[in-house]
Amino acid sequence: MTNTINRRKFLQKTSAITASLGLLSAAPALRAQSSPNARLRVGVIGCNGRGMAHITGLLAVPNLEITYVCDVDSRAVDKGVAAVVKRQSTKPKGVTDLRRMLEDRELDAVTIATPDHWHAPATIMACAAGKHVYVEKPGSHNARESELIVAAARKHRRQVQMGNQRRSWPWVIESMQLLKSGVIGQAFFARGWYTNNRPSIGHGKPAPVPTWLDYELWQGPAPERPYRDNILHYNWHWFWNWATGELGNNGVHALDLARWGLEVGLPRRVTCGGNRYFFQDDWETPDTIVATFDFGNKGIVWEGQSCAPRGFEKASFGVTFFGEEGSLAIAGNECRIYDLKDKELRVIDGKQNDLFSYDAIHFANFADAIRDGKPLAAEIAEGQKSSLMCHLGNIAWRTGQTVDFEPATGGILKNSAATKLWAREYRRHWEPKI
Repeated sequence: MTNTINRRKFLQKTSAITASLGLLSAAPALRAQSSPNARLRVGVIGCNGRGMAHITGLLAVPNLEITYVCDVDSRAVDKGVAAVVKRQSTKPKGVTDLRRMLEDRELDAVTIATPDHWHAPATIMACAAGKHVYVEKPGSHNARESELIVAAARKHRRQVQMGNQRRSWPWVIESMQLLKSGVIGQAFFARGWYTNNRPSIGHGKPAPVPTWLDYELWQGPAPERPYRDNILHYNWHWFWNWATGELGNNGVHALDLARWGLEVGLPRRVTCGGNRYFFQDDWETPDTIVATFDFGNKGIVWEGQSCAPRGFEKASFGVTFFGEEGSLAIAGNECRIYDLKDKELRVIDGKQNDLFSYDAIHFANFADAIRDGKPLAAEIAEGQKSSLMCHLGNIAWRTGQTVDFEPATGGILKNSAATKLWAREYRRHWEPKI
């Protein structure tokens, strides 16, 4: 269904639930739904890739039971159930349709590790069904969904955590505390990056839908596209119909750190350059990208190299902050602090734990928020500010124009081409509603 909602009318319609993104508030205090010792029943939606990490991280949380495993791929359901029973005495129910799972009143929460186009619709459905939600980044496919997902959390008073898990990592928290204490003086600028060595995805061919896949449900809210043999299960990341490219895939993590460290909200001007340089194939999003975000008195730049693995600071992922008296680099699994003469002053080592242990910390925070109202480390409104930066960067790239933005009202300024990309089209009967 074509989205014809005027942006002004949409904001007026939802103003009773949430302000514009520039005014998104922290989560309201929620009364704990049960005692701190209550057993939580959780369902996992999506069991390929990050979904398996969800299972591992959740099972490390005390007094938590995975009661459902859901995926449109029946093989993934079997894989997920098998992974759970290795460490849990009870066997979870395996389902292919998330709606069947959400009907269970005994289910307390869900985690979502689906493709991007399902993040917000599934979260909104889960909130409406009374479930708390842990949703992977970016949590939304487009800017309008950033508004809707926060509105759903507020309307239904649910705890909604976004999967930018570095917000919970102890050594990153320590690094941020040092940064904000003035260890490099006032920080004005941050540079983030991500590099990889991704191969070509080739040119897909029409093919019969595999018997193990419910492709109709996999598409869900996204406009229908014919099944091709080079889309599932990972290459959907590089198609605008389902995803947000490398910026929303990995850039969101770095941008979230940069915003956190610089203590900024939303940018006033966004530019984005790059292209699909390395291969000529079906990949639609840029494989090489540089996005800049101007906040007036501070700035952030993010560089993505999907097909060129050499990074900065000897790491494929990181963020470097630049200040009056030096720099602070969070790169890989450590933080290094330098003075203006490039002399190393301090190292904070984060290598003592593996990524699954760090995932468990973020899931434990989510569980604590449900049980006793502990503040979420990555509450959805804060997370969606970082996601909106990704959406604005993608809009700038897709239009080839600078995007001027008004943080106070949450709107794109005088740019009809950019404004058209604020929202998306949905398949009939699938448009998310609050």
